Amino acid sequence: MKILAIDTATEACSAAIYVDGEVLSEYKLAPREHTQLILPMVDRLLSQAGLKINQLDALSFARGPGAFTGVRIAAGVVQGLSYADDLPVVPVSTLAAMAAGIYYQHGHQNVLSAIDARMSEVYWGAYHVQQDAIQLIDDEVVSAVENLQLSGEEYTSQNWVAAGTGWSAYQTEFEKKINIAQEQIFADCLPSAEVIVKLAAQDYAQGKQMTAHQAQPVYLRDNVAKKKAKT
Repeated sequence: MKILAIDTATEACSAAIYVDGEVLSEYKLAPREHTQLILPMVDRLLSQAGLKINQLDALSFARGPGAFTGVRIAAGVVQGLSYADDLPVVPVSTLAAMAAGIYYQHGHQNVLSAIDARMSEVYWGAYHVQQDAIQLIDDEVVSAVENLQLSGEEYTSQNWVAAGTGWSAYQTEFEKKINIAQEQIFADCLPSAEVIVKLAAQDYAQGKQMTAHQAQPVYLRDNVAKKKAKT
């Protein structure tokens, strides 16, 4: 199985290639440079792997939520590559990728992912990771922290850890909602193509690929472009 994945949804820009269980990747923390970085990253990784785009089985991208422009960049690049060689696409949630990254690095199975969405809100998702499967609890949402429902049995009976920039941006608000020890908060966690491509490989093996036309970005805040246009 050979899959290429890219991520430009947050401050980080990354690409990765999965080749029969082995992963090659590049990652750079570079806000506002994604358009200049992502295609050269892809070219270098393909060269290292000795592959051409048409030799891949599928493409994957971080489908959001995240920075509006960044999510569009990744979706547009993957759709263009997919159309050119008629390759299937496997979109992967940025929030799920963060949860999986914490599991791969630290072994934690219950992860609350939160990305700073600006406008006093976070992109939010709660996940259980079991045997490398990522299970979403409830829905991914964009919300003010005070409006998140974190008092149910799921949140009081599990040993949760926290991941993402939302936890540092709204620390005071989160402390009023849920009790998580400071050492269990991974506020610098961002999605990466290295994790995304592993999740994409699992989904592809289960037949969860789709066409480029079907592979749409997920913003959660659907009217963000309209709001920006008014300012």
